[in-house]
Amino acid sequence: MTSQAPPALFDRALLRQRRARSAGSVSDYNFLAQRAFEDMGDRVVGITRDFDHGALLGGGPGLMATPAGALIREKVGWLCRADLAPSIAAQLTGPALALDEEALPFASESLDIVLAPWGLHWTNDLPGALVQINHALKPDGFFACALPGGSTLTELRQCLMAAESELTGGVAARVSPLAGTFDLAALLQRAGFAMPVADVDRVTVRYDHIFALMADLRGMGETSILADRPRTPASRTLFARAGQIYAERFADPDGRIRATFEIIHAAGWAPHPDQPKPKRPGSATHRLADALGVQEKSLGEKAGG
Repeated sequence: MTSQAPPALFDRALLRQRRARSAGSVSDYNFLAQRAFEDMGDRVVGITRDFDHGALLGGGPGLMATPAGALIREKVGWLCRADLAPSIAAQLTGPALALDEEALPFASESLDIVLAPWGLHWTNDLPGALVQINHALKPDGFFACALPGGSTLTELRQCLMAAESELTGGVAARVSPLAGTFDLAALLQRAGFAMPVADVDRVTVRYDHIFALMADLRGMGETSILADRPRTPASRTLFARAGQIYAERFADPDGRIRATFEIIHAAGWAPHPDQPKPKRPGSATHRLADALGVQEKSLGEKAGG
């Protein structure tokens, strides 16, 4: 029996359309990608060697004009930039491609560094995209990415669910599922990366009302593209009620509402024989208790005994 691929979670054709629609103003709204890219700049500058050939996937225009862009230009000799939407790729400085992150065009072991400051969260097969990136890297090549984490827009999610349940008696999927910190580190390891690490940056952005938040999401090209989304657009009544609930639950004393954005950073290396290896369990030569300056107790010994 031939196994069938699972149904696509995201409508990437719709994503391309929405990215294209936001092309004229995305640089005014991609503050999350810029923040993620700044963190990547710090990571790259901390690496003691330079990189000959690299690729920068997603993030939109304007990134290379930031301080992080200047740092990365000093570390990477040749850098190709890319975006899913051709109209955005046309705005990128330097060599640029319009490409699909689910079908990367790079030859095996052709790149020394790949950075993905934003966009991989919309791939239907994130593990597959990571495997492709790993294959494109030379041995000991570096990869870093940033994706929105599971707490992103938690307030909006809760308020839309409460409003829709109240108005219709049911709830439709309107906000995309997102990865957790440990999920991403595990995915990098599963994709074959060595020494994977992940950490979280949480950002709170304040808005006058829910419609200002939605305008930011549209400007970023980050509104929902769920394949099984409701085909009837959400009514203004739904968003108006959600806005009321938002103001009741998540407003500051000055009346402005809070929106949480969680940025998960992850990084890893293409395997190389000279990389450090984890020590064999039981090979330690010094006791942890001695290092901490405490008395060691057996598991069966009562506290204070």
